[in-house]
Amino acid sequence: MSQHKILIVDDEEDLVTMIKLRLEAAGYDTLEAYDGQEALKKAQDQNPDLIILDLMLPKMNGYKVCRMLKFNEKYRHIPIIMFTAKVQDTDKQMGQKVGADAYIIKPFEPDILLGKIRELLFQHN
Repeated sequence: MSQHKILIVDDEEDLVTMIKLRLEAAGYDTLEAYDGQEALKKAQDQNPDLIILDLMLPKMNGYKVCRMLKFNEKYRHIPIIMFTAKVQDTDKQMGQKVGADAYIIKPFEPDILLGKIRELLFQHN
């Protein structure tokens, strides 16, 4: 059985490292990206099973990355978890509008993130 590959996108390196360690301990393979352009390229090149995507990113924001992937037939199947400190309803509505599958607010509980990942991967298999 192959492991699920998850792309972690955030411009905070410490946070990416912490999430990476958690996911790898739970048996997932990980990829990292630190800005929107790198995230889009890695998603297209590596075709991950799921993406954890921050909204506030250099070069291209998370909304645009999500929209470009979800509106492309080749990548729309990839579940995307919006991962952000933005808590306004308008931010959540924008996430839904661009096709995000889930929305997790920072700071977060790692068990909640892992549960949402399992749920989305199960739904998409």
